[in-house]
Amino acid sequence: MHETWAHRADLAESAINDRHSARVWGLPRTNLAVVSWPPVSKEKVFVHWHYWWQAHYLDCLVDAAIRRRTKARHAIVNNTVRGIGLRQGGKLSSNKYYDDKAWMALALARAGKLKNVAVPKQLADLEFDVISGIDALTRVLPWRAGETFYNVPSNGPAAIMMARTGRLDQAVSVVDWIFDNLLDEQGLVMDGLRMRMHGPETVTDIHPYNQGTALGACLEIALELRERAGFSHTESITGVHDAERIDDAMRFITRIRGVVQAVATHMATPGRVIDWDTGDGDGGLFKGILARYLADVAVRLPADSPANRATKKVAAQLVMASAASVWNHRLEVDGLPVFATDWTEGARLPHNYGLGPAKLSEAVGGVRIDERDLSVQLSGWMLIEAAARVSAGQAEAGQR
Repeated sequence: MHETWAHRADLAESAINDRHSARVWGLPRTNLAVVSWPPVSKEKVFVHWHYWWQAHYLDCLVDAAIRRRTKARHAIVNNTVRGIGLRQGGKLSSNKYYDDKAWMALALARAGKLKNVAVPKQLADLEFDVISGIDALTRVLPWRAGETFYNVPSNGPAAIMMARTGRLDQAVSVVDWIFDNLLDEQGLVMDGLRMRMHGPETVTDIHPYNQGTALGACLEIALELRERAGFSHTESITGVHDAERIDDAMRFITRIRGVVQAVATHMATPGRVIDWDTGDGDGGLFKGILARYLADVAVRLPADSPANRATKKVAAQLVMASAASVWNHRLEVDGLPVFATDWTEGARLPHNYGLGPAKLSEAVGGVRIDERDLSVQLSGWMLIEAAARVSAGQAEAGQR
């Protein structure tokens, strides 16, 4: 089964690269993903290029390179890193949105761990730029510079970055703020707090990617605390353990269990297919990000208790059932998949290419087709890569 999902991930990779990959302004050894397919002229020359979409494109390229190393994959990762730097004019931090910058920092750091991939020196500056944006009063990040809106889209990926770069105390503080202020009655993570003259106002919107980044941040923190307490990243004690750190780690593991269960109960079908309306544009990425971090839980959460094993199983089911549904509902163009924005329904062909509109409103040009956006296709690719990773982990566990 692992080989099946690896093959499907190869096809997803080929689909996005064949349709979206392009040199930046025709320059050799550069690459970015054009934001729509078929594109309009402005998109072809990267007038519109969507900084944080490129971060997730790079992340998917890294997923493929980790899954199976090839010279071609390493080359396109290098070219994409160069393309991002070129399109940004050499300054990665020239973006006012902290969520965008945190995503870029995460993707570049992952790329930098691949052999022979040169990460720009500005990565350290980008990470520092994110950290320096923390508000002195709330001790968390605003959505963008000068804002009084403090949200999970910025603080979730930033906390993952903090934990991965040794800033554990800051990561703990940020995640504690999220769970102290933004957990709803169903156990799902809400969007943020907006500071008003009369006091803080909770923005209660629920988005899939906020559940994903909360899971990712909690997992990174819990694993680091366990390691510092004398545990390995699996379950065995490797040294003198620290009871306080073990207790702290359990606090974050308990949060992981709660969010995974809340996602399964409130954001998925009874068959465990993630089912949440995210549409096109930025929203097209939201479910794929959730799938990425559910796979992380399924693969990396220690299997040292019945509750953890149950959580890993549910996370894996959410990934695998969603991936199967998306794959079964795909379209094919030239043998390569087009993924649906709705993971429970059939994909629609961008512009329909003379096949006729699905709805009357489309016939008169009233609705653009969500599947045209890079974000939607990246989300599908992220999901298929997540399934390949989970199935590989299951195959490895079965061989023990």
